[in-house]
Amino acid sequence: MLKGISPLLNADVLYVLKAMGHGDMLVIVDTNFPADSIARETQFGTLLRIDNVTAAEAAKAILSLMPLDSFIDDAAARMEVVGAPLEVPAVQKEVQTVIDEAEGKHWPLVPVERFAFYERAKNAYCVIQTGERRFYGCFTLTKGVIPPEMV
Repeated sequence: MLKGISPLLNADVLYVLKAMGHGDMLVIVDTNFPADSIARETQFGTLLRIDNVTAAEAAKAILSLMPLDSFIDDAAARMEVVGAPLEVPAVQKEVQTVIDEAEGKHWPLVPVERFAFYERAKNAYCVIQTGERRFYGCFTLTKGVIPPEMV
């Protein structure tokens, strides 16, 4: 246990959060996502897990340490619902709330078609699978920067 760090963030997840640089993307996925096969194609190459939590709980823990990239429009993205691209399921609304709270403003989740999402995930730094059992609990988050302290 460490002070000020969510106990949901295990050593492997903390390592990748620290190792990632500005512009690197991570993927948070549900239990149905082909996480292991896609994770093998990422830069990290190994699936990470935050078990027994929802996608929103995992996103909250991650975003407690990682800022989003303010230089791009798609720093936060969600997998579109197949056949209903405008639908936003409850799991995605929950993650939207977490993102807005972490960033202190509304930060839109950009929709990404299912197969395009898989390709996007393959180009990520890493994949983190959660215990989320609801469909479409799949998101990408791109790491931003923390500005130097003003003196």
